[in-house]
Parts: sequence; structure tokens; C-alpha cells
Amino acid sequence: MGHTVEELKQEFVNAFDRTDIDGIYFAPGRVNLIGEHTDYNGGHVFPCALTIGTYGVIAKRDDRILRFCSLNMKGKKIYESSLDDLVPSEEANWTNYPKGVMWTFEKQGYTIPSGMDILIYGNIPAGSGLSSSASLEVLTGLMIRDTFGFEISMQELALIGQYSENHFNGMNCGIMDQFASAMGQKDCAIFLDTNTLSYEYAPVKLSNAKIVITNSKVKHSLVESSYNKRREECETALKDLQAVTDLKTLGDLDEGRFEQFKEAIKDPVCRKRAKHAVYENQRAIKAVSALKENDIKKFGELMNQSHVSLRDDYETSCAETDILAELAWAIPGVLGSRITGGGFGGCTVSIVENDSVDRFIQEVGKNYKEKTGVEAEFYVVECAQGAHKIEC
Repeated sequence: MGHTVEELKQEFVNAFDRTDIDGIYFAPGRVNLIGEHTDYNGGHVFPCALTIGTYGVIAKRDDRILRFCSLNMKGKKIYESSLDDLVPSEEANWTNYPKGVMWTFEKQGYTIPSGMDILIYGNIPAGSGLSSSASLEVLTGLMIRDTFGFEISMQELALIGQYSENHFNGMNCGIMDQFASAMGQKDCAIFLDTNTLSYEYAPVKLSNAKIVITNSKVKHSLVESSYNKRREECETALKDLQAVTDLKTLGDLDEGRFEQFKEAIKDPVCRKRAKHAVYENQRAIKAVSALKENDIKKFGELMNQSHVSLRDDYETSCAETDILAELAWAIPGVLGSRITGGGFGGCTVSIVENDSVDRFIQEVGKNYKEKTGVEAEFYVVECAQGAHKIEC
């Protein structure tokens, strides 16, 4: 964990010079096993919550002042703001995420009655694409809900987090990251239809294998990257398709219907983006069926196909993550490996047989360093519980 509960309490006392605390909370990061860039295209995703995430300590104040401190920031600077100043700014730095959640609460009719002191500590590697921002948003939402007694479901907290990231922080993300952080269950991944928000928990029973996340150590900033552009390209493709067939989202199509109507998409780049969205959605559906039938080999093959599609059709991979996937595919006992998350760096996720995990870490690490000069990081992870209160 990096910090025990007692240490977090002490850090809170040190930062804010007060001993009264309303609660200590945790919200996990997530990894998406398959179904990438389908969540804003009305398709299916298959994420699980992780044992790494963001911890928060909160205490109410008797004024309207907000004070934030992160143990991850050098110098542990305190950012001071106010409930009357919930506007995004460069100076606010990382506190734009919790402030965005507070702004969304107020916008949706929940009046936050007083300011807060909030201490944050996260153990999700920065820039890894494992959703530190969604984790922080869900954490903030849960702390505010409990501290002020709002009646809001975990699913609604996920939607508040997404709304704040879209409209306060300018990142046009789908619902997957916040949903996984809020709704995760131990030993399960969430098969989520992002169009209807209907979902089921699918047990991830890897009796002879582990989920291994490999961090390329290439950082991305999605707000400045091509993420929003991909979304626009898919929207353009959808409009073209809607001229010739009746559909609400790209997720309404299967491969056959896409092939039947794809020429209606005028721009060849938009056509490639739409192809990925449609085929990836079908891969996610097939992958969950394979998992239910305990066909881990098929699940792995679909993961590999997903990476190729993200590399060639959606073009959200990069040289480093391609190298990681190719190195993984060459190792016996690796059932599947693909880039995960928004892309342009970040991590790959691999399913690796138990007997091959050590070899995987050793060989991929060595060869990746030779090819890129960068030391990759490896995390052997499990599917974990969603956001929750640790203690008060």
C-alpha cells in the first residue's frame, strides 16, 4: 500500500494541524481486459478494479474553504480554494479533479454545506493509463456523499465522475473508468453495456494464469492527445452510417452489417476508426463467452486481435507498447497481450500462465530495455473490490 491507515491519519494531522477526521476511503484504478475505445461508441467493455488506487482522508470545515494536500507531490504543497471558486485553472493542478466532482454535485442540485480538508495518496503509477483520474473522481464523490449524507448510488457516483471529467476537465471520456472504480468486485470483471449501463459480473477464474500489467513508462496526457479526435472521427462515421441505416451507436452493428454499410463512411480514416469500434465490441462479447466456458486460450487470442486493431485501425498504440505486445507474444505460456487504456503509451495487459510469469517479467523487461533504453515496470494484479470506506 505504501502508507498504513495510521500513517495516513498522521500525515493528515501534519498537513492540516487537526486531529478530527470524518473518514478514510479507497477507490481503485482499473485495467480493461478487452473492449477498448468502445465505451463512447455504445459498445461493451470488460474492466476490473485493481488493488492499486487512491486513498483519501477527509474532514469537514466550518467555513467554505477547501484545502487539498497530496502525498504524491514533492513538498506536499497545500492547495487552497473555496466552494465559491469551483472553476478549472492551471494553477489548481491535480485538484481540478476533486473540484470538478464538487462542481458536478452542485450542478446536479446537491448543495455542499461546508468546506473540507482532504488528503490524497495514490499508488497508481502516473501516466500508466490505469485510471488514476477516475479513481480520484470516484474517491472524491464517495467521500462527499458519506460526509454530507447525500443519497446517491455507486452507479450515480460513477456518472458524476464522468460528467466532471467531460465538462470540467475537458476530457471527453466514456463511462468505463469511473464505473469500474465505483462498481468493481473481487475476483470479477464487469461486462458493461455502455449504451444502456446494464452490466453483469463475470468471474475471472484463472486457475493456472495471472493478469500481468506491464508499464511502458511512456507517459501520455490524453487531454492534449488524439483521444478527443478519435471520438470525433467515430461520430463522423456514425453520421454517415445513419444516412443509410437505422442505428443509434456503432455498438448496434455486428461485423456483417458493418461490412454491408461501410462504404457509406466517406473518409477512409473514419472508416478505419469505426471498423475498430464495431469489431472490438464483438471481440468483447466473444471474450466474455469464452471466459464463461473457461476457454482462456480463446480469450487470449481475442486480446491479441484487439491489440492489432488498436495498432492498425484505431492507431492509439505506439512503438513502445507495440514492442511490449510483440515481446509478450513470443514467450510460451503467454495466452494474450494487448495495450490497455486510452493509448499513446501506458500499459499492456497480459494473461500469463503461472509457470511463465517469472520468465515473462525477466525476458520482456530485458528485451524492452535493449530496444528502448527504458526500464518497464510489472504488476501482477488481481480483480479487486470497488471504492469503499476503510475506517472513520
